[in-house]
Amino acid sequence: MIGGEPDRAPAGMTLDNWLSSPYSHWAFQHIEDFMPTAVIPRGSGPAAALPAATAPIAEIRLTRTDGDDTTVGAVMSATATDGWAVAHRGSMVAEEYLDGLQPLTRHLLFSVSKSLVAAVVGALHGAGAIELHAPVTRYIPAMANCGYAGATVRHLLDMRSGIAFSENYDDPAAEIHVREQVIGWRTKSNADLPATLRDYLLTLRQNVSHGGPFEYRSCETDVLGWICEVAGGQRMPELMSELLWSRIGAQCDATIALDTADTAGTGIFDGGISACLTDMIRFGSLFLRDGVSLSGQHVVPAAWVADTVDGGPDSRQAFAASPDDTHMPGGMYRNQFWFPYPGSNVTLCVGMCGQMIYVNRAADVVAAKLSSRPVSHDDPQSQANTLRAFDAVAHQLAGFPG
Repeated sequence: MIGGEPDRAPAGMTLDNWLSSPYSHWAFQHIEDFMPTAVIPRGSGPAAALPAATAPIAEIRLTRTDGDDTTVGAVMSATATDGWAVAHRGSMVAEEYLDGLQPLTRHLLFSVSKSLVAAVVGALHGAGAIELHAPVTRYIPAMANCGYAGATVRHLLDMRSGIAFSENYDDPAAEIHVREQVIGWRTKSNADLPATLRDYLLTLRQNVSHGGPFEYRSCETDVLGWICEVAGGQRMPELMSELLWSRIGAQCDATIALDTADTAGTGIFDGGISACLTDMIRFGSLFLRDGVSLSGQHVVPAAWVADTVDGGPDSRQAFAASPDDTHMPGGMYRNQFWFPYPGSNVTLCVGMCGQMIYVNRAADVVAAKLSSRPVSHDDPQSQANTLRAFDAVAHQLAGFPG
């Protein structure tokens, strides 16, 4: 039994099964009850308003990837959804909590965390503290002796370093599983593994040229978080609070899981942040408002938002050349955000097991979904159907023809 609150944790939950059903539903909402975490304070100001509006969102019809006709509500029910919400023009038109999730409950965001960390990079870049084309070693000299030598901050933001790091969850020897053991998300199988996340990052090696094709690597965000802490002069919980969380008008404190039981441990930047559902809407709204929060505060520069949605001159070519199937033909990846279509109107933050923030700039829609899908690896059909559902919602709310 994992420690924390055994009277509430499902019987038999361990470090080796908490990511899987039936344990994941409880675990994703109680990370701080069985793992070391640090609080990302929301600050003392009022929460940014999301006034309620009514619309029959769940009844909107769409076609699933298998060709069957369905509804938005049915897609949510069929994809292990814990909660979902939609805002249009700054008003909440749908907000639903399922199977015990509550409005103030923090839920693990997994790789949606990457987009939050990237926003901190954007804020620090806007303040002149981070130069995007600077080598990683400018901020972390110790990386001169590992595979990140020669890589730039830009390479990390777009996941285009040449680091050897596999995210194949079906391969027990993949680097992603080694990282899970190092950070305490699985039982260590080898006593000789590095003791901390930073120690582990310094062991990574390069296998292709930096600046090549897009390849999804969680380690890139972990290095970005380290760079932020150096450039910002604070640990991520305090830094993210100051630059992001206290500025979006968050309703709840967020938390970030740490790699050691010591409170001075390193944050799991690539996937360890937990937050409540409506704060995902507040964060996504930055990308409808040129970096300005719903409460009117400037959070990230408008130029950062523009760069994110426009991409670089070869972002789409690099994405198309990925050695992995991205399931997003014509899309791209920029500044730790996904763009699933050839255009730039739809922006995604995506986390495994079904976490998503959806931003449709043309329709002025932000949607979010928290889930406990029963597998810890990619499920392209569930993700694709969720995307189709949110597309259908945006299409109807905006009154697009046909």
